[in-house]
Amino acid sequence: MLMRTDPFREMDRIVQQLSGTSGTWSKPSVMPMDAYRDGDVYVIAFDLPGVDREAIDIDVERNMLKVRAERRPAGKSDGVQMELSERPLGVFSRQVMLADTLDTERIEADYDAGVLTLRIPIAERAKPRKISIGGTDDRKQISG
Repeated sequence: MLMRTDPFREMDRIVQQLSGTSGTWSKPSVMPMDAYRDGDVYVIAFDLPGVDREAIDIDVERNMLKVRAERRPAGKSDGVQMELSERPLGVFSRQVMLADTLDTERIEADYDAGVLTLRIPIAERAKPRKISIGGTDDRKQISG
């Protein structure tokens, strides 16, 4: 049997349950994320602990990245009586507006240890490049 030793955590859980903050398809919960640039790649990492790989949906339309995931309760037999349930269940979603400088055609996704990591390359047209100066060294002479 589990003992509840943190009354503040328990109050937070009760408030979450009463306020209906567990995600639904019509009102999903927000998933935490980190975003950073690593050289010529933009990386976005989403925390999705306990979510099956098959329950994650990633879409890109124009520059809008949409990630949705669902975490369902674990299957329990009829004789199981829940003593404590703190892990959030339901639908999680996040929308991220991507810059035009990212190559959305070459996004790579990886899911490991409950973290969904997207790697988005910086578009070639957005990378710094040298511009050569054209022209000739010939000068027209003016005769008078």
